[in-house]
Amino acid sequence: MIEFHSSPNPTIGVEIELQLIDDNTLDLKNISSKVLADIDKKFCNRMKYELFESMIEINTDICSTIEEVEGDIKQTLRHLEEVLKNYNASINCSSLHPFARGKNQIISNDSRYKRIMNDLQIIGTRFITQGLHVHIGIDECEKVIKVNNALRIYLPLLLALSTSSPFYEGEDTGLYSYRTKIFESLPLAGMPDYLNNWDHFTNITENLIKANVIRSVKDLWWEVRPHPGFGTVEIRVCDIPVNLIQILALVALMQALVVTIQNLDKYPDTHIQILESNKWQAVRYGLEGTFIDPLTLKQLPIKKAIEDLCNLIEPVMISLGSAKYVRVIEEILIQGTGASQKRDIFKKSGKFEYMIKSMKERFYQ
Repeated sequence: MIEFHSSPNPTIGVEIELQLIDDNTLDLKNISSKVLADIDKKFCNRMKYELFESMIEINTDICSTIEEVEGDIKQTLRHLEEVLKNYNASINCSSLHPFARGKNQIISNDSRYKRIMNDLQIIGTRFITQGLHVHIGIDECEKVIKVNNALRIYLPLLLALSTSSPFYEGEDTGLYSYRTKIFESLPLAGMPDYLNNWDHFTNITENLIKANVIRSVKDLWWEVRPHPGFGTVEIRVCDIPVNLIQILALVALMQALVVTIQNLDKYPDTHIQILESNKWQAVRYGLEGTFIDPLTLKQLPIKKAIEDLCNLIEPVMISLGSAKYVRVIEEILIQGTGASQKRDIFKKSGKFEYMIKSMKERFYQ
């Protein structure tokens, strides 16, 4: 039986996968092992390797408030940016680089990543994506199953708010989140099935381990999953928003949503095909898509569904001290996500390099 190490409810942990880019060419730069060797020891637990040498993941400590998350992220980014100056490089916050080639990336010197790449072959080469992963602490194993099941309904809305990956290897994919479709090509990735209880989750996981399909829970690349070791539910569906305030707003929304779900007596057991249909709308059309209401089975605009979600969780956001971030969500609904902003800039300039520079300038705005 897999043990759930409960966490204080509702603590926050955030993981952000970042691109490392050359300051001259603005292409991805394979330098993460050198950079990580140069960081101050006090940041060793805040940064780590990712699949390719052109990526670094930063992560926060266990936080209680969004303000703590913000301070933690800013402190880590400031140090990382200082180290990167020595390599004529900088970070880029986006879920896909617009023109970098997967075949030019170097695999990180890590046995797990090398095993994964050997298994994935060309699929792994295409996997030059970055995501935002958010952990919310939960104090009981059965609660995390309830939350995991209910969150599946809202994953398309979280994705729609975060879309930032319309371009891939120099082409406009026509999608708002091409990262999602690349991610879905991985084994055991995507929208998880309904879980009956903690024993059900444990049995699935242990059977997959016994069958040598996975080695640990980390190999369940679901878009939301229980994390037994951390005592959290981990939300993994999002692209990376293009500036810090939007990242914080999404984290605040997720924290409040997890608390709200725990306070609900019932939620609809929505068929996975409806969930997948809603997710496709977010992938293809972003905030301009439609959403099938799981209660009425009627379509409504994704924007309206997000507004309804904000109304549902706003009382909890007020109690958590994060209500100001509702306004940021409202601004995203008006101004559009990173995907639409990138398309607008590229349409006017015709240059990916100008688009990257413009988006980088907006990160701390």
